[in-house]
Amino acid sequence: MNDTRLLLALDFGGTKHTAALARAGARKWIDRRQQAAPPRADAAADVTIMRALARELLAAHPGRLAAIGVSFGGPVDFARGLVRLSHHVPGWENWPLRDQLHAEFGVPVSVDNDANLGALGEWRFGAGQVETRHVETQHAASLLYITVSTGVGGGWVLDGRIYHGAEGMAGEIGHTIVDPNGPECICGRRGCVEILACGPAIARRARERLEAEPSAGAHLRELIQNDLSALTAERVSRAALEGDALAEEVLLAAARDLGTGIGNALSLMNPQRVVLGGGVTRSGEAWWAEVRRAARANTLPEISVDIVPAALGDDAPLWGAVALAESLL
Repeated sequence: MNDTRLLLALDFGGTKHTAALARAGARKWIDRRQQAAPPRADAAADVTIMRALARELLAAHPGRLAAIGVSFGGPVDFARGLVRLSHHVPGWENWPLRDQLHAEFGVPVSVDNDANLGALGEWRFGAGQVETRHVETQHAASLLYITVSTGVGGGWVLDGRIYHGAEGMAGEIGHTIVDPNGPECICGRRGCVEILACGPAIARRARERLEAEPSAGAHLRELIQNDLSALTAERVSRAALEGDALAEEVLLAAARDLGTGIGNALSLMNPQRVVLGGGVTRSGEAWWAEVRRAARANTLPEISVDIVPAALGDDAPLWGAVALAESLL
């Protein structure tokens, strides 16, 4: 008999919010809704948007809501269900999101960081499947998930469970240092993976090169109509794919720094699989080749690991929220 219990998955992102419904044990959405965050939004505005999306879904698909899993794009105190803060949206400091949603919807709720849930989603439903000698496929025993987009976040799944660390901060590969003399990161230190390899970092690096080298990057300049404020990582990667040498150098430098950070993580934890997601990972085969090369060049020769694309795309944290909700049943 099919399980008719409904699971509500919520993903609070920096620029958009998504809510989806799935049945317990199912592998496809019943329905999903998404809305862009308004300019200059705060925590209260984000919560209002998400509540409305959730209510719309539940009204359109009546049934027994059993649990809610929540992905949040920022540091979370998992044990207490608190959002610690958002690096991009004001007002989230020590927000009791779990208790607030439990009071409103009357079901068990669990909240975790989006990178942690991206890791869990990929492990459970996506690229966490590995081939073995004795079984066709099974879940990886250990998995590192890294999302590379507006920032760089990471999450670990060890023996089927998210590893949070002593203070809930495990997996912050974006704030490991690969260049102590590099630019200042949002965390206040210098040369972190995030400030060197994320989407805005790629755009910043390209802008600095274009400003310093007026005769270089002709195709990239044409692509942005010589408006440096229009630079994005997507446009840099597009120019690189179309043969612009400056764009390719910028893109591969960012890939190299990311790969160096991954190599350090491989030496420390030796995971069975590394899964990369986020918009920057759509930068082409040269980007992937440089990430893999740098990772292997910066770890022990005895370590061999697959570094693969995320299978679930931008929905990885949302499917992780489903898995989190299922764990509450």
